[in-house]
This record gives sequence, C-alpha cells and structure tokens, in this order.
Amino acid sequence: QVQLVESGGGLVQAGGSLRLSCAASGRPISWYAMGWFRQAPGKEREFVARISRSGDDRYYADSVKGRFGISRDNAKKTVSLEMNSLKPEDTAVYYCAAEDPSRIVVKVPTRPSEYDYWGQGTQVTVSG
Repeated sequence: QVQLVESGGGLVQAGGSLRLSCAASGRPISWYAMGWFRQAPGKEREFVARISRSGDDRYYADSVKGRFGISRDNAKKTVSLEMNSLKPEDTAVYYCAAEDPSRIVVKVPTRPSEYDYWGQGTQVTVSG
C-alpha cells in the first residue's frame, strides 16, 4: 500500500495562489496514477485533476482548467497541485488519492470510487 499526506492548504484571498503537496510513503509512488479531489461542506467529493504514472498525461475538471496544474516528482515521492486565480468557490478540503495499478482503466477515472488510497486532506479557504 501507499500512504499519502497532504500539506500546503491555508487561507488566501480571491485571485491568489496556493501550492498543495502530497507526500507518499510505502510503495513507490511511481506505481500509481494520482488524483486530486476536493469536498466543500455539504457537497460531494469532486474530481479536480489527475496525472498518469509517468506524468505524461494530465487531466483536469472543467472548473479548474487553465488555473490549476498537477505535477509529480517520482524521485521525491510527491505530487503537487499548483492553484492560481483562486475563487471563493474553490474553498474545500483537498484530498490526494492514488489509483491502484491493478485497476484496468478504460477512460480517465474521475469518481472517488475509482481511487484506492487517500490522504487525510488539507483545507483551502479562499476569501472573497
């Protein structure tokens, strides 16, 4: 298994930026495609971004496309989410997730049930 710990959340004004990090331990992070999700109070957990095991393929939710960037450093065992032009509606707890390599992927996984390992989350609050 892989263990995930997020960091980098905080309070930021609208239009500002934050960089979230996800540190992995246990099995090599290079084994896993990785995703970021978020969950606002009273709402379901929603997909934000995904990066393939090699880092060559990246996929974003329409709501963050052009503002957020996902990256990974397999040697450092980290996955990052660069968030720019933040909006109040980006306020949520952000979670890092790993997709078990045993899964057969037909299309880009965007549902929480398609990921197997989760961090504890980090709070992002954007004030308007």
